[in-house]
Amino acid sequence: MTVELAAGYAECARLTRAYGTTYYWGTALLPVEQRRHVYAVYALCRLADDIVDADGATTVDVAATSRALAAFRASFDAALAGEPADDTLAAIAHTVAETGIAPECFDRFFGAMELDLTRIRYATWDDLCGYMEGSAAVIGEMMLPVLQPLTPDAFEPARALGFAFQLTNFLRDVGEDLDRGRVYVPAEDLARFGADPWRRRVDDAWRSVMAFEIARNRELYDLARTGVPMLPPASARCVGTALTLYSRILQRIEARDYDVFSGRARVPTWRKALTAAGALLTPQRAVA
Repeated sequence: MTVELAAGYAECARLTRAYGTTYYWGTALLPVEQRRHVYAVYALCRLADDIVDADGATTVDVAATSRALAAFRASFDAALAGEPADDTLAAIAHTVAETGIAPECFDRFFGAMELDLTRIRYATWDDLCGYMEGSAAVIGEMMLPVLQPLTPDAFEPARALGFAFQLTNFLRDVGEDLDRGRVYVPAEDLARFGADPWRRRVDDAWRSVMAFEIARNRELYDLARTGVPMLPPASARCVGTALTLYSRILQRIEARDYDVFSGRARVPTWRKALTAAGALLTPQRAVA
């Protein structure tokens, strides 16, 4: 590996450690080769997400944000063509080529990022799933070639895990998303329970809609969990740990009485470390 490529992967690891601590702890259970590929996929998503989630990105100058996102997509495409603008993009392109991630995944991903610039709420659960197809399910698909499943049956559970992670983010970050002018809780669910996130108040209506969404989220985790035995042992430990840790955010939201307005529900670092350590001691049974 060249010095430049090593530096690019190091930056991908730094981004994952700084912004995706749950993924980082899960990924620590993988062999180095796979680990750096997970970092690279995360870094791509993080860099694009940072553009659309920047302060004022969708409330002050949407046109400028759109141009920045288009420029990043162009830089990514150039990197895939062998002309990376920097070491980080070189590492990401190296991962795409080495693992064989399907190119159409990136079309769906960037399409969802573009949608974030113009769509600020979703009428129905199906509408939200349409958005998450490109922002979440496709991430699960990108990870599959890295994790090397033992059977094609792992495809749908991987997509379900992407949906589950994304929905957990939405429920945890309601307050932050309001600051960006966005609401990811379906309008039909809010109306059903008489809840209004814009009030930023934890009342009975808000508790009810959050309990409903958390139950839906847990169903996605249950489906995703069926895919863990379909992975090789190291990959199973990685995914199982990330799934366990991320799903615990839902417990933290409940422990805060569904208050997602005054701060983030977080799983403590010591709990992440303990869960990862426990996974190393737990035998993994694969399903061929």
